[in-house]
Amino acid sequence: MASKSTTGIIGGNALRNRDHNQKVVLDYVRANEPAGRAEIARSCGLSIQAVSNITADLEQQKLLMPDGHKTGVRGKPALQYRFNPEGAFAIGAELRPDAIIVAALNLSGEQIYFERMPLIDAHPDPAIKAVGDQVRLALSTVKFDPASLLGVGVVMPGPFGDTAISSAGEAVLPDWEDIDPQAAFEAEIGYPVLIENDATAAAVCERVAGVASEMDDFCYVYFGTGIGLGVISKGHVMRGAFGNAGEIGHIVTQINGRDCPCGNKGCLETYASRFAARQHLAQFGIEANSGEDFARLVADGNEHFLAWLDVAAQHLAHAIGTLENIFDPQTIILGGALPDAVINALIDRLNLPNGSVANREERKCPRVMRGFSGRLTAALGAGAMVIHQTITPHTNSY
Repeated sequence: MASKSTTGIIGGNALRNRDHNQKVVLDYVRANEPAGRAEIARSCGLSIQAVSNITADLEQQKLLMPDGHKTGVRGKPALQYRFNPEGAFAIGAELRPDAIIVAALNLSGEQIYFERMPLIDAHPDPAIKAVGDQVRLALSTVKFDPASLLGVGVVMPGPFGDTAISSAGEAVLPDWEDIDPQAAFEAEIGYPVLIENDATAAAVCERVAGVASEMDDFCYVYFGTGIGLGVISKGHVMRGAFGNAGEIGHIVTQINGRDCPCGNKGCLETYASRFAARQHLAQFGIEANSGEDFARLVADGNEHFLAWLDVAAQHLAHAIGTLENIFDPQTIILGGALPDAVINALIDRLNLPNGSVANREERKCPRVMRGFSGRLTAALGAGAMVIHQTITPHTNSY
């Protein structure tokens, strides 16, 4: 799941730090396996007795496994430990207005299951049950004991709570304003649930195992039905006061432009989202409901879709320049439900503004990049965040 690096956080010997210390040890062994108790104790700031107790507990939980004894050293050969990627797993579910995507990951973040199903009704009751059904299907399919499930990450489009854009068009879930999603999904699924914004989860996924794996500062523009934004700054997720940071779809890129359901005129979402593409194509009798449809239009050189790409790229370039000057990211990543061919076509058409702090000669990566995992990104990110909570000390990132 993660690159072989450790957080550098050390443990404490107080009993109240037990959960933290377990994560410190897991994090160290993951990055430095195989490792013996004395090495772990020395590196993590723990006593050998504390490490002995912790490794015994983690072995019982099947999160660590013994790996023989170290030879070629004086004295009794030391028992070595390895991280056990098959010791537990997590499930990530993305709830979109028109689909549910579920992925399962082992403890190393490797994908072990995937399923996508259309969603007919995105109102709370049917949508919550549909997600629960898909999670139960995953549990019955993967070759893991359900007892080893760490939890379920559920990601959904914002905004969370009752805001002025809570009912703004097809890109939002209807009638969720007064729902506590964590409580509702935990009651349905029967396991701990982590709730996150889809764009934020996608950004985490990209940092854990994608093109941003060596970056601490980047923006992720997520194409779902609408457009969302995940921001990682100094390795930390930016969520905002109410968890709604990143509603980039409703920033204005055209003064007195197209009417948006949120009440604004000229929102980015009305020009550059999947919904905007479908609206544009419908004028010419063209129906495009899936990523495959969009990819085929690019491959066929469809003049109407190419015209939409030209306009969408203009508005995206404006938004990207704004993001660069606000957040000073290492790069801006585009990804999500649009297929690679469409995102590549958008990137090729971007005429990025010169007046940007990102426009510098010594750049080590492009100003804009395509993400690596496409439509699975948010669901994988949801599962990765659950795993991250288990194996990484709380004071690090996210």
